[in-house]
Amino acid sequence: MTDLGLKALKPGPKRYEVPLGNRLYIEVHPSGRRRFKFRYPLAGDRHNITLEPGLTLAAAKQVAADMNYELERGIDPKAARQARQAPPAAGASDTLRQIANEYFGRIGSKLRSGARGRRMLAEHVLAHLGDRPIAGIRRSEIIRRCDAIEDQNGAAMADAVLDLLRRVMNWHASRSDDFTSPIVRGMRRTNARERVRSRILTDDELRAIWSAAEDAGQFGAMLRFLLLTCARRDEAARIMRAELVGDLWTLPAARNKTKVDLERPLSGAARAVLAGLPQLAGDYVFSSDGVKPLGGFSRRKKPFDASCGVTGWVIHDLRRTARSLMSRAGVDSDHAERCLGHVLPGVRGVYDRHHYRQEMLCAYETLAAVIDRIVNPPAGNVVPMPARG
Repeated sequence: MTDLGLKALKPGPKRYEVPLGNRLYIEVHPSGRRRFKFRYPLAGDRHNITLEPGLTLAAAKQVAADMNYELERGIDPKAARQARQAPPAAGASDTLRQIANEYFGRIGSKLRSGARGRRMLAEHVLAHLGDRPIAGIRRSEIIRRCDAIEDQNGAAMADAVLDLLRRVMNWHASRSDDFTSPIVRGMRRTNARERVRSRILTDDELRAIWSAAEDAGQFGAMLRFLLLTCARRDEAARIMRAELVGDLWTLPAARNKTKVDLERPLSGAARAVLAGLPQLAGDYVFSSDGVKPLGGFSRRKKPFDASCGVTGWVIHDLRRTARSLMSRAGVDSDHAERCLGHVLPGVRGVYDRHHYRQEMLCAYETLAAVIDRIVNPPAGNVVPMPARG
């Protein structure tokens, strides 16, 4: 469903609803008025939340994603919504929580990962410092908070939270006569350039991971799907049944890093992975219960690494490996980049409006064939494919 598709919905003699997935619905009235609604079960009852008028489909899906995240944490979205809309107590308008809410409310929709940033800040900072006046938060407190994040989640996560908190505080400083951000240079724990990864899996490692994935349930199936589609982890983990039509997977703009709909024609091998999944009643394809998307990747990957015997890799390395295999097989570079979801830059990206579906399908089938030759080598000596010059 797109914004144009929503506008094309015709009013009938009675009010009706169209499900959009992720507990989100569009309500169409006989008058032609349309409203987004979020419906969820809680404590044996069914609850409805009517979203603000005038939202685009992408914005409504983002709101639904935020409320689903609250449900996963045991928070009633309606109660949380009412608390946020309540007038602040005296002096509360200057708390870090209130400033962060204003920041995301005003520019969060413009950020590429606004919902994820809001969740990160809520979990790692606002839960500890959110009710403090922002002007009273000291640099030493932020450092200690980052130390705790580093100990629990690693230095990269600590730096990501610090960068997000810096943006919030700098935004407030640009609007305040008196506030100065306590975050200064030298507080990061890692060097961004040094963190850039170049790891790709060797043929032996790919073979071991592919084999172990066969007995790793939904997580293993998702790893295979990532290799076959070059998709990002969360793109695949949150794939919904409504996004799959025939052999075409349409990643909606709301979930795409480039903020445009991305059509991926699936190879026969990728479709076989999806066909082998259990048929659950919910909206999500990769899920343990059908209600929530697959998650807990760190928890799932640790025993998987022990099973396959491959160490020192992260899930995103599969995407880099798949792209490298395409080059190894001689796939046209433009077609391979489109398979990754990258937008061609400059004048070419503006004027070349061809969809490249057939070319992308050929690229995905070539990738699947390369992977098959690696994981199922012919009997006898295995001759590696030569690299293209």
